Amino acid sequence: MTIAATLAGLAFYCFVQGITPGPANLCSLATTLRYGRTLALRQWYGLIAGFYAVSFASVLVVWTVGQVASGLMGWLTVAGAAYVLWLAWTMVAPSREGHALYEAKPTAASGFLLQITNVKILVLCLTALCSYVLPLSDHPLALAAAGLVMPLIGVGCNLAWIYAGELLRSFYERHRRRVDGAMAASLALCAATMVAPLLGS
Repeated sequence: MTIAATLAGLAFYCFVQGITPGPANLCSLATTLRYGRTLALRQWYGLIAGFYAVSFASVLVVWTVGQVASGLMGWLTVAGAAYVLWLAWTMVAPSREGHALYEAKPTAASGFLLQITNVKILVLCLTALCSYVLPLSDHPLALAAAGLVMPLIGVGCNLAWIYAGELLRSFYERHRRRVDGAMAASLALCAATMVAPLLGS
């Protein structure tokens, strides 16, 4: 395969992984529906920072170790699934006036936490680096360049989910409970698919 074809494959892989539903995209959509674009964008800044943190951690791991220890991946998967389930619960839990946890607005910190526990992003980065970049070069600059580009594609796709939420907001106002239930179920399904491989082994 030529370099151009490999890079096109990498970009397409990152786009498909970035645009498909996952914890960050579903959370961004739900945040926009519930709080509006302004607060969703505040959370999005944390998603960007988290994506870059995971991307560069993946570059470091691939460059120094070559592969992630399976035990680390299992713990990260369980932590990520637990956080995604907590997000799902907060979407459908009855509002409790006076409790800061239930009144908390989305922040960059909550976006960052979501992204660094998002196993989908870790798998995306490691797979992209090992499948598309390493066959061309194992030079640190090549890995770092990929580490810079992958988040750009991913957070661009996430931004599309935020704007989709903005377009669907009036529908959400009329059907809030059903939409919250569907979004919570989708997040729970994400969590289940995250831990399913651990249960099968």
